[in-house]
Amino acid sequence: MSALTNRATGGTLLALAGLHVAWGCGSAFPFKSRQDLAEAVIGGQEVPPPTACFAVAAALLLGGVLVHDVPHTPDALRRTGLLAMAGVFGTRAALGWAGKTDLVSPGSNSARFRRLDKRMYSPLCAALAAGSASARS
Repeated sequence: MSALTNRATGGTLLALAGLHVAWGCGSAFPFKSRQDLAEAVIGGQEVPPPTACFAVAAALLLGGVLVHDVPHTPDALRRTGLLAMAGVFGTRAALGWAGKTDLVSPGSNSARFRRLDKRMYSPLCAALAAGSASARS
């Protein structure tokens, strides 16, 4: 894997973790309101509770740590974690492109969310899946 791909994948995961922490703390960034955030990112009326935002942030942070391998993780554990991440992100991308995100996130069905899911979220998840898989080498 190229160092640039590693940095891009890990950096994106860490940035997304920070964004989820901000949402858990009540921020609507980069949207105008929490309702706007909920419609665009969740596809529903309400942002999930802080604990859910923080749990996603923790998972994304762990993913960034695995990609960057800092601190060093035993090779077998790191490869397994990266493969799992690639599978999760790949599945999420496929569901989004198929218009079936609500299978894993019930209520994610506003027209705005579906449009953003196909144009932005699914390609991002596919890129993170590829970057996670590539980091295994």
